[in-house]
Amino acid sequence: MQARHIATVFPGRMTGSPAEMLSADYIRQQFAQMGYQSDIRSFHSRYIYTSRNKTQNWHNVTGSTVIAAHEGKAAEQIIIMAHLDTYAPMSDADIDNNLGGLTLQGMDDNAAGLGVMLELAERLKNIPTKYGIRFVATSGEEEGKLGAENLLKRMSAEEKKNTLLVINLDNLIVGDKLYFNSGQSTPSSVRKLTRDRALALARTHGVYAATNPGGNPDYPKGTGCCNDGEVFDKAGIPVLYVEATNWALGKKDGYQQRAKSKAFPDGTSWHDVRLDNQQHIDKTLPQRIEHRSRDVVKVMLPLVKELAKAGKA
Repeated sequence: MQARHIATVFPGRMTGSPAEMLSADYIRQQFAQMGYQSDIRSFHSRYIYTSRNKTQNWHNVTGSTVIAAHEGKAAEQIIIMAHLDTYAPMSDADIDNNLGGLTLQGMDDNAAGLGVMLELAERLKNIPTKYGIRFVATSGEEEGKLGAENLLKRMSAEEKKNTLLVINLDNLIVGDKLYFNSGQSTPSSVRKLTRDRALALARTHGVYAATNPGGNPDYPKGTGCCNDGEVFDKAGIPVLYVEATNWALGKKDGYQQRAKSKAFPDGTSWHDVRLDNQQHIDKTLPQRIEHRSRDVVKVMLPLVKELAKAGKA
């Protein structure tokens, strides 16, 4: 399974690290083996690191984003996106708390998202579509959506206009429930065809899924936020967020993924070396990695075929 391979062979995929570059190359090779034209785009960026004595320094990084293209007959496109990087410690405090670093596998955040994206690419490779599909593995998400920002910056006005939807796959495993949420700026007509259709397909396929109930006024009902998708939402491009969490818990902002327990003391696995790894997830949530990944593909494959107007293989 790709997610397990990426998490265990390339831990510590921090933006600009050797593991990140190797994982980007591995993903590019997977796309190439499926017959896609695929390349790696480097981008330069920086983030602030805070040391113990509270001094702050800029850390410069060079990230690697992987792009693979499934050409359509028309100029319009759908982007399917998952970030490949894992959390880099932003402070000495992060290091003290086992957050990020060289041993973080990032199974939930976000090897599983990459696995689902590669599975969709594999299943769609021989299917002709009216609209193009771009598969994008971004980097720099953990430092502030840097790869997504770079991707958007490089798009022409024409390309932005022709982007019908951005589907963002992130944190699919540890959360209680699977959610489909729209971008805040996504028009209701598009929400119906994307988020609402995903929920309907989930019901058809016996997959339990939900949408943000809107318990926090900052995150209106049916909308998502706070990852690579948000970059496109703010640019007025329609977004479908695919994630697993529990929007009814904590501050009702989607941050707390599940009830607090011995296995997940804060109700989250975010960036924690001890929690976001294959062994811990297999022990505490047996078979969840495969089951949830399969559930997402069951919904997303027919949805993407519909949206891209697929023909017969």
